[in-house]
Amino acid sequence: MRTFTWIWLAILLFATTAYATTEESNPKVSEEKYGYFLEKDRKTARIPFELHSNLILLYLKINDTDSLRFILDTGVSSIIVTDPHVLRPDRLQLTRRVDLAGAGEGEKVSAHVAIDNSLVMGKLRANHQNIVVLEEDFLRLSEYVGVPIHGIFGYEIFNNFVVTIDFAKRELLLTKHDHYKYKRSKGEKYPLVIENTKPFTDAVTLFADGRERPIRVLIDTGAGHALLVNNMPNETLRLPEKVIRAQLGRGLNGVINGNLGRVERIRLGKFELDNILASFPDSLAFASKLHNSSERQGNIGCELLRRFTVTMNYKEGYMVLKPIKSKIKEKFEHDMSGLEIVAEGRTLQNYYVNHVTADSPADHAGLMTGDQLLFIDDQAAGEIHISEIYKLLQLGDGRKIDFLVKRNGDIFFTRITLKRMI
Repeated sequence: MRTFTWIWLAILLFATTAYATTEESNPKVSEEKYGYFLEKDRKTARIPFELHSNLILLYLKINDTDSLRFILDTGVSSIIVTDPHVLRPDRLQLTRRVDLAGAGEGEKVSAHVAIDNSLVMGKLRANHQNIVVLEEDFLRLSEYVGVPIHGIFGYEIFNNFVVTIDFAKRELLLTKHDHYKYKRSKGEKYPLVIENTKPFTDAVTLFADGRERPIRVLIDTGAGHALLVNNMPNETLRLPEKVIRAQLGRGLNGVINGNLGRVERIRLGKFELDNILASFPDSLAFASKLHNSSERQGNIGCELLRRFTVTMNYKEGYMVLKPIKSKIKEKFEHDMSGLEIVAEGRTLQNYYVNHVTADSPADHAGLMTGDQLLFIDDQAAGEIHISEIYKLLQLGDGRKIDFLVKRNGDIFFTRITLKRMI
């Protein structure tokens, strides 16, 4: 079910296990500058981004491609091309086949390593980079986000620069480490621990289950939810009194199922946020696949992070949070329809029902998997971005939304009355 976890789609590339099936050739050596750098020896660079379904999307060129959309993920260790069709095979030096294991209830997926690639992102350049290219587009990110998505990347950006994510301006600021100086005016500073390319913080306190407890969380820009809590082998967190079963999203190895509920409050540093929507994934899909996860109790995604200007300094081990006044008090809302929608077609503007939750408003309205949505409240569905549709579906308890629907060649009208289910 697409229950405003909307957005968990790609995020979960936690563990990669690789094996060589062919001998790896030596990479080309040229006179070009190696690694990541800013052109003309700049100290800083500003790069605009798009925010769709709480995912940060940046335009990236690989070798001679047109601009490709990549999800910025704080912890994904490799550049992963999820849509292999966007790259020219004759320009890739494929060296070995690998298996990738991550969250989800399916099996490992196959990919290839390509060496010695060049990258361009605004004023950022990188030479002689290895990338991982999936054999197929297993994640189908474009269908869920509603715009073409071609891959996921992140760690090298955060590792080579101090990165400020300005959600208000939709802008990424990259600063060379020796040029960045922290000032109190930039926000509150909190420690980060970088483990296996991923940034963790202990600056979070969870108020739930009748207890107050500090937890270690991953700061995860590749996740669209607010908060995820996973049980540890030696401790089980009692679920909130009211939860709903949900398909929380998709990991690298398939569907992630679990529960959705609300947590009374969390404290992030000095900031307190109430009535947080939280995901509680099943251990089969999530926690059991985390390696060395004994010190980790969950993650924080962009539904929460977007309320701040966030600066990540991996080299010196801290992050800076500055609240955005217009966002910090926003309520954490959830889908009130029971609809999961996917975008199809060349332009991703044909919307189909992918799942209907039993006993939900959409179910009561007679909608079924496979239905095509033609009009929504007298507006052609193709004129509305999928993320805007999901915002519409969480506008408020009792709100009525009209749909013109096509099913098996027949066209009919129906109305959904939204209901707060969690």
